[in-house]
Amino acid sequence: MDLKTNVQGLLDLIGKGKMLDAFEKYYADDVVMVENNEPPRIGKAKNREFEKEFLSGIETLHSSEIKNVAYNADTNVAMIHSFMDVTFKGAGRVQMEEVAVQTWKNELIVHEKFFYKG
Repeated sequence: MDLKTNVQGLLDLIGKGKMLDAFEKYYADDVVMVENNEPPRIGKAKNREFEKEFLSGIETLHSSEIKNVAYNADTNVAMIHSFMDVTFKGAGRVQMEEVAVQTWKNELIVHEKFFYKG
């Protein structure tokens, strides 16, 4: 499959609320994930726990939207601009907008960095 097809498959699963299924299918075992300028989280197991914790903190997902997607097949990089309106348990309602920059290898995400205000 090509980069665009893989990214669309990832976004389709996320759009159906199957975020952990998308993570299992499209992320490499040695994936490196970075939130803004925080230290990287290395490995699928560590990132899986981070994702589970994030998702378990959501009380209500009011809306979410993929605003833009860009691809560079020459470098296997995809950029996804997304928005989410969510209420977190004990923390209130937040509107989040971010850009995820993904590097793909062998049809899996090997590196992902999130850029957002906050």
